[in-house]
Amino acid sequence: MGPVLHENEDQSRARRPVLSALAFEGSEPIAEAREAARQFMTDVQAVHGIPVSNRAMGAVELVVSELMTNAYKYAPGPCLLDLEVSDGTVQISVWDTNPTLPAACAGDPGRVGQHGLEIVIALCHSFEIRREPVGKRVRAAVVLADDPGGAPSGRLL
Repeated sequence: MGPVLHENEDQSRARRPVLSALAFEGSEPIAEAREAARQFMTDVQAVHGIPVSNRAMGAVELVVSELMTNAYKYAPGPCLLDLEVSDGTVQISVWDTNPTLPAACAGDPGRVGQHGLEIVIALCHSFEIRREPVGKRVRAAVVLADDPGGAPSGRLL
């Protein structure tokens, strides 16, 4: 027989954030980070019972892939990936050692590549970049449930 939970303890447990923190160093961490994000989102749903839409599953995987690709390409040394589910969103945070803040390129349908940051911003409910004492941190939030109003990012249009 498992532990007996009182109703308020069970509610308190449900409100706690679900966390994952991973460090990557070396060659090509992108596939490993993408797989870790997929497993994290699967656990959020299967283990913690938090509903996650198919759109959110794909968006989190893509955002992690894009942010880790940028960290791998432009920052020497290690990078950190933090995933946290709280208040109906998954917060994705990538820290790397390069203090240069990325900027989305101006729209150019003829440009090949360099669309990652544009994609991330379009998919996410919120997005921010800030310098850290060493390097920078990029944060993006993806809404877990589909918005009944039709905005896939959960933003008001």
